[in-house]
Amino acid sequence: MADYHRGEMDIQEQASTFHAFNQMTKWGSLALSAALTALVLWFCTSAGFMAGLIAAVVVAVAGFFFLKEKPQQR
Repeated sequence: MADYHRGEMDIQEQASTFHAFNQMTKWGSLALSAALTALVLWFCTSAGFMAGLIAAVVVAVAGFFFLKEKPQQR
């Protein structure tokens, strides 16, 4: 029977894949929310295209500042 050795495998590829998946999920969610905001205001209310576009830009800019990477403090 083989001996158990904990933590000998290099997990750099798994860690980078996990980080990339989290980044795509985060930024994809922001893009989807901005697009939905624009489309809902444009087609479902009497606000029109410009109001939807302005609201989408506000959501995108606010989301960018909330979701960007923070510097790590040690």
